[in-house]
Amino acid sequence: MRKWTLILETEHRTSTHDCEEEHPSPSSAAPHQPNAMKLEVKIELLKFFFTFLNTLFLVLGLSVGGCAIWILLGSGSFLNVLSSDELQVVAMGLLLIGAVVILVSLVGCIGSSSENRFMLVVYGSFLIVLVLGQLFVMLLLLINRGKINQALTETVHKIISDYGNSSDIEERMMDAMQKTGRCCGLTRASDWLENSFLQTLNLSTVDVLPCSCYASYNLTFNSSWCSENPEFHSASVGEGVHAFNESCSGKLSFWLQENILTIISMDVILLLLQMIDVAMAAALYQMFGKKATLKRNNQLFDESQDSDADSEDDGQHTYAYIHPDGEEPELNQTNHVNPNQQARFVHRAEPPGPWAFRDQ
Repeated sequence: MRKWTLILETEHRTSTHDCEEEHPSPSSAAPHQPNAMKLEVKIELLKFFFTFLNTLFLVLGLSVGGCAIWILLGSGSFLNVLSSDELQVVAMGLLLIGAVVILVSLVGCIGSSSENRFMLVVYGSFLIVLVLGQLFVMLLLLINRGKINQALTETVHKIISDYGNSSDIEERMMDAMQKTGRCCGLTRASDWLENSFLQTLNLSTVDVLPCSCYASYNLTFNSSWCSENPEFHSASVGEGVHAFNESCSGKLSFWLQENILTIISMDVILLLLQMIDVAMAAALYQMFGKKATLKRNNQLFDESQDSDADSEDDGQHTYAYIHPDGEEPELNQTNHVNPNQQARFVHRAEPPGPWAFRDQ
């Protein structure tokens, strides 16, 4: 008569198939590592160009701030004696923009080097404000260009009228313009007849002019006036040779236009750099987020591998059978059948199912 042995398998861990579904194997996670390496290379390249552009951005910001300081405090420029409110607004706007540009450049460099996404958001927000501010200043400068030119003309007329009694800075600026431009008067040399000192001489012709209106002059005393007519040579009037006939209005207009174009050109370059920086900051923000996600996934995968290894070490299988005489096997503390009993163990590459019958 045949005897049948019932083998009972008790498992203390989930099957290998279930573990593979819950936690990917190293081979399935391997494709993430090349992607992470490619992403890291892209981030480093983008950070390099981002830092380079922010360095240029910083230099241009310093230049814009320098232009504003030159307009406000420059002692050798006509702009510092102008009373135009529009010009003062332009100068203060440029100074504010230059200071903000410097601050924003530093924030961008720190944010990219430390991979701080919040600082990149602050950087992008500041750039948007800067773009709007620069557009406002440029429009204000272009719209009020005529007013600035008119204010400059009125200032020159006032300097001509008060020449000799005005401040030393104004006289030196007027002399520098006439010497450099080889010109005399704003529209013509006869503009100097409006001078308060020359009106005391009751001149009908322009026989006495500032020494800066002559190609060369000889002063016996410290005087600002010269004349080609020997009759006027005195202690207060020196000898001048070859008076300039060209007016200074064209030179002054060219000087003003040149400075306006310089300021606008710098603002346009800054705007282009700012738009490029905004695009690069957005790309870095996205890449930093993707890098953080990949890093979290890799950490979770490593933890799952460690937990799988621990569970494999702790997993135990208990095999028992029903004795043909009806006796039940006793299990010791290690979950093994008592060796005094006729227990049979079945060793397989893969454990049998929960219930199995074996023919004896």
